[in-house]
Amino acid sequence: MRHPLYLSIILGALSVSAQTIPDRVLTPDVDAFIEGILSAVGSPGGVSVAVVRLDPSGHWNVETKGYGIARLSDNASVTADTLFPIGSNSKLFTVVGTGLLISNESLTPRLSWETKLGSVIPDWKLADSFATDKSSIVDLMGHRTGLPRHDFMYRTDDTFDSVARRVRFLKPSTEFRETFQYNNIMYSMLSYLPEAASTKTPLARYVKKNVFDPLGMDSTTYSFDVANAGGKLSYGVSRENLSFADGLPGTGIPRQLSFWYEKGGEDGNFMSGAGGVISSANDMATWLKTLLLWGKHPETNQTVIPSAVLQRAASGITVAADGISGLPIAQSVLSPVVYGGGQETGTYRGHVIIEHDGGVNGAYSQLSRLPFDNVGVAVLTNDDDTGPIFNEIIKYRLIDEALGLEPYNWTGIILEQLGQTSGASPVATPGNASDPTIPGGFAALEGTYNNLGYGNWQLCLFTPSHQPSDACKELVANASTILPGVINSTIPTLLSPSSSVWFNYLKLEHVDRNVFSITGLFSYPTLNDTKQPFWTKVSNAPGLKAEFFSLNGTIGVGFSGGIWGAGSGVPDPQGDNPQDRSEIWMEKIA
Repeated sequence: MRHPLYLSIILGALSVSAQTIPDRVLTPDVDAFIEGILSAVGSPGGVSVAVVRLDPSGHWNVETKGYGIARLSDNASVTADTLFPIGSNSKLFTVVGTGLLISNESLTPRLSWETKLGSVIPDWKLADSFATDKSSIVDLMGHRTGLPRHDFMYRTDDTFDSVARRVRFLKPSTEFRETFQYNNIMYSMLSYLPEAASTKTPLARYVKKNVFDPLGMDSTTYSFDVANAGGKLSYGVSRENLSFADGLPGTGIPRQLSFWYEKGGEDGNFMSGAGGVISSANDMATWLKTLLLWGKHPETNQTVIPSAVLQRAASGITVAADGISGLPIAQSVLSPVVYGGGQETGTYRGHVIIEHDGGVNGAYSQLSRLPFDNVGVAVLTNDDDTGPIFNEIIKYRLIDEALGLEPYNWTGIILEQLGQTSGASPVATPGNASDPTIPGGFAALEGTYNNLGYGNWQLCLFTPSHQPSDACKELVANASTILPGVINSTIPTLLSPSSSVWFNYLKLEHVDRNVFSITGLFSYPTLNDTKQPFWTKVSNAPGLKAEFFSLNGTIGVGFSGGIWGAGSGVPDPQGDNPQDRSEIWMEKIA
């Protein structure tokens, strides 16, 4: 979700001179820098930040502030108390909850970091039987089970049990413990440990009782209902028809997103462990102070989290990224990164940094701490389009300021990273494509497709002469209203409704012969726009494709190009037939 077209000129002119360690970080100059970012990218949203520093005398210097707009519906301003989903920064709370279970000597049976998950959750299995037998808590939290992300397999109506039963049907991409592969599903599995253990308590309530409440993080919750009730919850913002073709700040109509996941209440849901926490800059300041004190309460100095738990989370299990790969101008700035549990550890400008980012539909977060410098920084935003970009730049600016360093010019570094793409997507063009070689042509492709891990997808065909099946009539009749501007009538298109967490429609657009491009779509209601009741958010990724085949009289479709989320360095699937070569294989069942 990073867009090279506008990053090429982002904040190139914003720089400051070197200075000593300041008494304040959020100075008028820094305020202007942050506000300048929001203006430069044309953000219709906002950002909330926290900076904490512990001086040699033991005094905490805490600064928090909000900038921009929290909700388009009422034009509310972002403050330090505004609530944001923090996405994958929730994972550390899952690891902490697990560590508290491990530290509990009264728990029966006792758990350790090396406890095999299958011994606690017998119904949990992977396609690889060896990985099923050997996967420990550490393997899951270090993302080394051999399973890629497969993020599109879980749905908004899933439960822990329904996901756990389908994981065994997901195709692995590497051998067990061979490669780091970030995986939200594994953290959903870990989130079940408090309930599976003798506490019989859902993770959300267990973490609230043992972490949020003791630390006084009273605004932090796993519950949408609780967060929304207080009137401080931000809502994601985006721009319909976003374009940077003419440079910054770009064009497009500002739109408010629906909250990304509303189900579960204070018991949480199957997404809680991977990305369910909602918090504010003020509460994240408390959390950062606790982390810098390795689990002690910032005010009472009492141990809330055993230091060994946080040390385990920060200790490298897998090599997550080579921070200097392809960035020769930044070799003195970044180091390779190792992943522990919900935490990455590396160095920034010679300073050890422990951090993680997070992202869900409509919100992004950055939490970083420099343990040997006693500095912590949090950046939270509701900008769904440009938030991942300016969060990173703001984070580094705040760190530089807190350390008294001359701000580093991150513009060139980001540009160089963005220049490394995984390949172009197949492009649909009207009138220049050959029909598919499937018997029955395009019409035969309409129907219900199944993968035991992903469930059923109903593909409906859009062409001028095609008469839709009964299952597709309603979608075909209403598509122009609920997905305005999505269907190009000159290109054969297959559209599938979906209850995926990450999109609610999947569009396959014909490229040539049996190949289709892949696009994820979200249909959102507009605010007070009677002429256009819905708008469409479009999500593309380079290289994704769907290819239909007829094998032994059965029509199937193979999805490939990185849709399973294996990450860089993992080879594409190989095999003698289309099913083996696909990342996700679905067969037509009706």
